[in-house]
Formats: sequence, C-alpha cells, structure tokens
Amino acid sequence: MADTVLALLGDEAAALGALHAGLDAAYGYPGTPSTEILEYLIGEYGAGHGPRAQWTVNEKTALEGALGVSYAGKRALVTMKHVGLNVAADPFMNGALLGIKGGLVIAVADDPGMHSSQNEQDSRFYAAFAMIPCLDPRSQQEAYDMTREAFDISERFHIPVLLHLVTRLSHARGAVRTAAPRAGNPLGKAENRAEWMLLPAHARRNYRSLIEKQTALEAWAEAHTTNRLETADRDRLFVVVTAGLGGNYYDENERDLIALRGAAPARLHIGTWPLPAAQIRELCREAKELLIIEEGQPVIEEKIRGILPSHLVIRGKLDGTVIRAGELDPETARRAMGLPPRKNLLAVHGDALALPAIPGRPPQLCAGCPHRDSFDAIKKAAQGLEPAAITADIGCYALGASPPYEVPETIVCMGASIGMAKGASDAGITHAFAVIGDSTFLHSGIPPLIDAAAANTPMTVIILDNAIVAMTGCQETALPSEKLRGLVLALGVEPSHVVELEAKPALVEENAARLRAEAAYRGLSVVIFRRECLEALRKRRKQTKKAGGAA
Repeated sequence: MADTVLALLGDEAAALGALHAGLDAAYGYPGTPSTEILEYLIGEYGAGHGPRAQWTVNEKTALEGALGVSYAGKRALVTMKHVGLNVAADPFMNGALLGIKGGLVIAVADDPGMHSSQNEQDSRFYAAFAMIPCLDPRSQQEAYDMTREAFDISERFHIPVLLHLVTRLSHARGAVRTAAPRAGNPLGKAENRAEWMLLPAHARRNYRSLIEKQTALEAWAEAHTTNRLETADRDRLFVVVTAGLGGNYYDENERDLIALRGAAPARLHIGTWPLPAAQIRELCREAKELLIIEEGQPVIEEKIRGILPSHLVIRGKLDGTVIRAGELDPETARRAMGLPPRKNLLAVHGDALALPAIPGRPPQLCAGCPHRDSFDAIKKAAQGLEPAAITADIGCYALGASPPYEVPETIVCMGASIGMAKGASDAGITHAFAVIGDSTFLHSGIPPLIDAAAANTPMTVIILDNAIVAMTGCQETALPSEKLRGLVLALGVEPSHVVELEAKPALVEENAARLRAEAAYRGLSVVIFRRECLEALRKRRKQTKKAGGAA
C-alpha cells in the first residue's frame, strides 16, 4: 500500500497512519466523530492484517491499556470523542508525567456545532493543561502524516501526543498518498521504575522533567513544517493566524480578501502545540490588526494575548520569577518580590537558634500489615518469570514499591493496574500481574477487569482485601469482603481461577506457589489475599469497647 493514493475519511486516514507507523495495539470507546478510527483498525485486526484493536468498557480503561502497551515498549493508539477525554482525564494528566517508552498517541475527535454531542469543549485545552504536544491536521493527508509522525514525537520526547480531529475532517473524504509501513517496536519494557511510579517523591521529579521538556518542545514546534509563516510581499499591518480547518476556510476566501484589501496579509498557519511563539511575534512585529481563524474554542487566541508584546513587563511562573513546581511559601514569595532570603531561625526566649535539617521520613507499611505478607508471596512467585510485569495502584499498598519489598513497577491512577497489566499482556509480556486493593477495585477496577474477562487475557489480578479503605482513615468499603468473590465471578472470570488466600507470614511459601500456578495459566485469573487491616481492627475494637461501656 506504499505510495498509493486512497480516498479516505479523516478517521480512516488517521487509522491507516497509525498502522503504517508500526502500531502494536489500539483501544477505544465508540463516540461520534471518532468511532471510525477504531472500526477501521478492528476490521484490519479481525481480518488478520493488523495489530490488536478492541473496544473497551470506557475511555479510562482504554488509555490505561495503552499505557501498559507503551510501558512494554510497544506503540499504542487510543481513540475517543472530546467528552470521552473527561472520563480518561486521570490517566491522561498523569500519563504526561511518565517516561513513555513505546509511542503513545491519543486521538480525540471534537464535535464543533454539537452534531451528536452534549457540549462543544475543545480538546486542545487538555493538551495545554497536560503540557503535551498536540497535532492539529487540516486535511486527510495531514491526518495520515501527522498520525505517523506522532508516534516518533512521543518516543523522541518520552511523552504522550494528542491528535486533535474535528467532525468535518473526521467524516469527509480526501485523497491520501501513503508511505511505506514500518515494523512494530521490539518488546522491551521501561527500565526506570521511578519514571512510571507516581509516588510523590517520583512524581515531583517527573513533573520537573515535564517542565524542562517544554523548551525542547517549543523549539520542535517552531521548526515544524505545518507551522507555516508567510510574510514575503505581504501586508504586515493586517495579519492572519489560522489553525486546523480554519486554514482551509481562509484559503477558500483569500482571493476575495486580496481583491478587497489590495494585498494578501502576512499569515501564519499553526498545526502544532506548543504554539510557535517566535513565529507569532515575527508575524505581529509590525501589525496593527490580527485576525485569528480557528475552529472550536479560542484556545490559540487566549494564548496569543499572552505572547504578543505589551507595554507591561509581566513576570510570574512562565519566566521563572515565581516557582512553577511545588507549593508557594513566604520565602519563595520574597524571592519573587526581589527581597533577600531570611535565615531559617527559631526565636526561643529572645535568642535566635538555627534550625537543624529535618531528616526525611518516607512512609512505610504498618508493622503487621497484611500487605507485607502478600508482597512477600508476590515477590517469591514472580522470581524467575520472564518477561514479567507487576503493575500496581493507588492505595496504602503502593508502599510496597519502597524497600524492602520493591514489588510494584508502575503506579499511575485508580484502576490503572488492571488496565495496564492487560495492555502489557497484549503487548507480549508473558506474566502480567496487577495488584489492587479491595476499595480501589470497587472504585475503578471493575471496568478494566471486564475488558480482561471479555478477552480472557492471560494475566493475574491480585486483590489485596484488608476489608477497609485503609489509606484515607479506615472508611467502610462499598461492598463487604464476602461479596468480592461473587462480584468477580459475575464479571466472567472462570470459577476455577478465582482463588482466595489468607495473608499470613506462615503461609507465604504456600501462597507463592498458588500464585505462581495461576501465573502459568494462559487466561485470566484473580487471586484475593485476605486479612483485616490492623489499624481497622484496633479501631473496630475501640468502637466496640466504647459502645459496650456506654451501654
């Protein structure tokens, strides 16, 4: 199909661009105007011509599956409509902080005019919010070319890339000249765990890294071929900025504009995010009037108002005067105000004493915590299994990533452990383990487990059931422990592969053996480790004693 001209919908062009980029897996949730992207890929997959492509229970699980594919070194595409990005916002925002390995492209189709949607939100705001690159094609050819390129950009900057589509592009046909397909990536999971575990200590470093990438991303945007600045022999007083389909609509009317004004205005077409600030400033260097033509909301217009010169000198987070990462405090405010720093002093009876440095106290699992015994069993079971991946979730058991256990390899957001383990398994990881707490499972683990059950994915889900929402203060779970097995069975997991184990020090070896046996099964298994949280037990006994005394 290389160097062939095809008549394709914009959605089909994006799908084919992903295939020709060496796509390894694609996930999505149907929603107009994005649906045809994954339908095209599912058709190719069903016919044996393409990589795995499947619908998921929601956009969140789709993106988490793609994160697992990326973690395994493979290339992944996620598709959704604009409001679906709200559902996927948690892994979307957190994904920007990860050390993306295999290229990850998130294709989001907006619906200006609300042809089949409940709002008109503009997904470019999300790209700016997450500080990731955004590609904004204006034709079916650009949809194909930009989707191919997006995977390379993602791997170059180790960051997700948003592909921004709109209804008129997605559902209109155009001529597309294809290029030679490339092979998929080799399997090879990310080596730096810190880049994939958003514990606060790691997340703070990753956030600083994301900020540091912005300079390189801005330089990339300035040089990108879709950001076209035209100034030669043009009017420099009245200038135009276009974006996306706005560029097409401008082209259709430029001849009449020239006839009206006597000359073509200087013009910049913008196809990428971050915005090419230097080109915008050059365009407007002599301008008296600027017209901005963009579909959707005034994303570029709002930004340009902050880019163009002003008689005011504006200082703040963008120029580094105010810190951009971390909390503000009196000292950082002093620095921003141009005041010298104060010494860190403590006044005691009128005398000034220098405060000593406070040693760090990283959080640890409580003494006697049942998760300690569970992690001991998981660690023993996983020894020697290659390739293997252990994805985990948000909860007190996330502390199992710290010494002496160091068991989880990824921590992203609520429910991501199961979705990512499925993606890692789909990508070729033979032994994929997902570790999730009982309350987190009820919060966000059920939808990705449905995906895994529907596909009978060869992976092992480990539910750490301590009968309480421990991390946030021992609140009651929405469903009692005795109903967990029934829920798991109702989701379609084979009864013979739903295993309940007691988390006790004396049973570590036996539990490891049972867990290893389930890991060998080439289908979905769920292992539930049970033992009540000690803090919850103490709290319950205290409440019982108090109630008895009151009686």
